[in-house]
Amino acid sequence: MKKTWLLMLSFVFIAGILAACGDKDNGQGQEGSEDNGNEQATTEMPEPDLKGIPDVVAKVNDEEVSKEDFESMYQQQFQQLVMQAQMSGQGVDDLDQDQLKEQVAEGMVGQTLLIQEANKTIKNVSDDDINKIIDELIETSEVESKDELLKALKEQGVDEDEFMSQVETQVRLDQLIAKVSGDVEPSEDEIKEAYEGAKAQQEEANSDQKMPKFDEVKSQIADQLKASKQQEATQKYVAELRKDADVTINL
Repeated sequence: MKKTWLLMLSFVFIAGILAACGDKDNGQGQEGSEDNGNEQATTEMPEPDLKGIPDVVAKVNDEEVSKEDFESMYQQQFQQLVMQAQMSGQGVDDLDQDQLKEQVAEGMVGQTLLIQEANKTIKNVSDDDINKIIDELIETSEVESKDELLKALKEQGVDEDEFMSQVETQVRLDQLIAKVSGDVEPSEDEIKEAYEGAKAQQEEANSDQKMPKFDEVKSQIADQLKASKQQEATQKYVAELRKDADVTINL
């Protein structure tokens, strides 16, 4: 069963664990000329190294993380990091794909543990919750209706029963994450502090871009702070689940 499309929804656990891969400095970019930087930006995109990936990448309790699901997620993360490197002017040849594979595998283990716990502990899933997820998918997929969405998913090999099952899983997952995160609503002081921090960074960087007024970005900053708190709480919860889980990674 393909699960990777599920990550297009509100669950963004894996996104935070890959940031370290983009921290490496590119010495050539700093010492070389501006022409070298331009050549770097137009360099052909590297290919993801998927040689030797085992059929079962990991086993989490009694559930397997398949080669197919891993490769799909790995390619998404690899392409994202390459694009980020190119946009920032960094080299892409220094990307440690072995490290990235380990991080993606760990992220998928964490995802699997959360889904297992959500299916075990969250009992009530309402039609309203399910319809909310479907409406979000319709909006982000730029289709006009549920029928169009189902048609698009069917073309990707996902039938309606599988789709509805995964939406229900997503609802359970959202409820579990909300439960373990608790109150993540930031205070007015926290929002102002984040705004002033961003403003100071912009001034330090001597950016020509004008900083928006506080009221214009207040809700956006609040959403970012909530997401950060929720992610931190979720990561701690996954670490606790991992202590009592039977996990094997075969990379």
